[in-house]
Amino acid sequence: MPVLSIATIQLDAAAEGNLDRLEQEIRSVAKRFPWVIMVATGELVIHGASMSKAEPAGGETEQRLQALAIETGLWIIPGSIYERRGDQVFNTTPVINPQGEIVGRFDKLFPFLPYEKDVAPGMDYPVFEIPGIGTIGIAICYDMWFPEAIRTLCAKGAEVIILPTMTNTVDRDVELAIARANAAINQCYFLDINVAGQQGNGRSVMYGPGGELLHEAGVGREIMAFELDLDHVRRCRDRGWNGLGQVLKSFRDAPVRYPFHADPVSRQSGMKSLGPLSMPKRQDGGSAPADEGESRASKPRLSIIE
Repeated sequence: MPVLSIATIQLDAAAEGNLDRLEQEIRSVAKRFPWVIMVATGELVIHGASMSKAEPAGGETEQRLQALAIETGLWIIPGSIYERRGDQVFNTTPVINPQGEIVGRFDKLFPFLPYEKDVAPGMDYPVFEIPGIGTIGIAICYDMWFPEAIRTLCAKGAEVIILPTMTNTVDRDVELAIARANAAINQCYFLDINVAGQQGNGRSVMYGPGGELLHEAGVGREIMAFELDLDHVRRCRDRGWNGLGQVLKSFRDAPVRYPFHADPVSRQSGMKSLGPLSMPKRQDGGSAPADEGESRASKPRLSIIE
């Protein structure tokens, strides 16, 4: 029976400088759960969200993680790091096998604009195979809000989606719904691994291929070890979850076309009425920046009528 034995680490993280702590947690997982073959954790958890911490591919952080993979005999999905290539910076998840080899890098397809500015978008949909077990896909945080991205990974064979996340905002509850929907519509295991502490508000989740909740973490440090039965994914895709919709087969076989998906020009032309993607600005009622050359007294005041 093909089983992915995985531990996800919701780290109680400082704002930056968490590599030592993560290494300690991974060593603890290897000792506490000797049957686990893979560990995964949240987005940007090691160095935080500052692009000033960007390293080149194969830099010091990756070298330490490669050595740790050899030491522990684990597959390591270390959240993500900012990686500099030439004059561009990517939000990248390296995939490290137990031999310490980087078998793939996933670049975040949809940087969280306008906030994650100056981060280059990824262009590829890499999946990787664990011999004798199954196919894994990686996406990062905001990517899951775009169903085309997850569907593409699953169309390439991914049976498990691992999603390192860094969320500390009020939309975490919405993300849980999106994670569940992605699991159900792609008939896959979906692991949305958030950070805690100074970086995020936790509530990592794991859903099965029918959208069934396997676990929701609290808001602090938590280690979640599971055995994921990939025969269950294959059975759901073949027969439907509990004998219901065979979603991926229907998607494959349907003659429906998606004109907006044809290329970027089609999307940009069809949705041009939305206007530019820009940073939200303070609305009337707050103090305007001094360089706007307009006094607060000249602005309309809010009237409250009871």
